Order: sequence, then C-alpha cells, then structure tokens
Amino acid sequence: MKGKVWESFEQAISDIHDGATLIVGGFGLCGIPEKSIEALRNQGTKNLTIVSNNCGVDDWGLGLLLANKQIKKTIASYVGENKIFEQQFLNGELEVELTPQGTLAERIRAGGAGIPGFYTATGVGTPIAEGKEVKVFDGKEYLLERAIASDFALVKAWKADKLGNLVFRKTSRNFNPIAAMAGKITIAEVEEIVEVGELDPDEIHTPSVFVQRVVLGQNYEKRIERLTVKKVGGGV
Repeated sequence: MKGKVWESFEQAISDIHDGATLIVGGFGLCGIPEKSIEALRNQGTKNLTIVSNNCGVDDWGLGLLLANKQIKKTIASYVGENKIFEQQFLNGELEVELTPQGTLAERIRAGGAGIPGFYTATGVGTPIAEGKEVKVFDGKEYLLERAIASDFALVKAWKADKLGNLVFRKTSRNFNPIAAMAGKITIAEVEEIVEVGELDPDEIHTPSVFVQRVVLGQNYEKRIERLTVKKVGGGV
C-alpha cells in the first residue's frame, strides 16, 4: 500500500468482516466493482447485508456472493434477473427489503450527507408504508425513510488519482458516486490511476475525501446483462 493506492484487491477487502454492511455501486452489470466482488467471494466472508440497486445475475456480479451463500440480507430496488436470488428468498435463506429505486438512491445519498432521514410520497398506501411513520405536509401524506450508511462501500470508477479523486465514465456514473459517499470505508476499483494534478478538477465526480482505498483493475469483462437484437433484412 502506498497512501490510498493498494496493491491488490485481496488486501483492500481483507478487513471486510462477517456480518458487515456493504453498499455496492452499479446498475445491472454496468459499473459494478467486479474485481472487488470476486475477491470477496474468494475470501468467503459470510452474513453480509448488501445494499445495491440489484443483485447481479446468476453467474456474475453480486450473484457470485449469492451463489456462495455469503449474503444474509439485501436492500434493493430490482431483483428480476437472478434465479438464485429467487430460490434463496422462497426458501427463507435470504432476507429482502425492496425499496423504490428513487427512494433507495436518496437513502444512500442521505447517509453520505449525514442526514438521518427524509419524507417522501413514494410508497404511501402500499406495503412499502408498513411500519413507517406518516406525516402530512400541505394536505399530502409522506413516509419517513431512514438513511443508509455502511461499514464499507465498493465502487467502480474509470480513473482515479493517487489521492482518491474519482472520475466515472458515462452510464457507470449511476449509483457509484452516492455509494462512495455513504461508506465508512470506500474501496474504489479503477481502470487507470494518474498522478495528482492530472485530473481536471471540473471532471472529478467524487472528491478524495470520500475514498479511503484505490485499487487498479485490469482485463474487465464488461458483460451485457440482457442482449436484445433486431432482425434486419432476414438476418440478425
């Protein structure tokens, strides 16, 4: 380790302990911290609570941790691409807290900003509202939603400098920036590390104050979650 730059993913995730809560960036398979997830799978850490938009697919992303039965609970907004997830939920092996996508994003952002909770109209009058405080503002009902912060956050960025300033590329700038804010220890895997001063301050999406560890990754697969093609002229 040199400053915030760590030599390997195995070292960077080594203190993620059994029972830890992790916020994981990405949307579908876009912008997921795949190398960190693989290292965590290999380490075998158990009873994890995972906060993420979704839980990967059967054989990739967070699906690897599900298949290895390392996840105890997941807080997510979409779970429809993973048969292992379905099986474990129906068998009572996995606790699931479904959260509307915008609410999930704001819960994570609030956790990173130090805001303990907020009110939203989303979910009023649905099962989402069960057990939650309801308050009326200007004649309209709102639910109290609690912020989410975590022991660790795993994010994937395009570039970082050696201080830990991060740049995300295009759609990978999804849940990653807010996830980075909300982890007590944020581990950023990146495709390139540059010297301090080489990043234009205007292109930095996540300031270094939110990032504790940076690891360089190589040979990213960048899988497509669901491939849809259109027939053209009798061919595909």
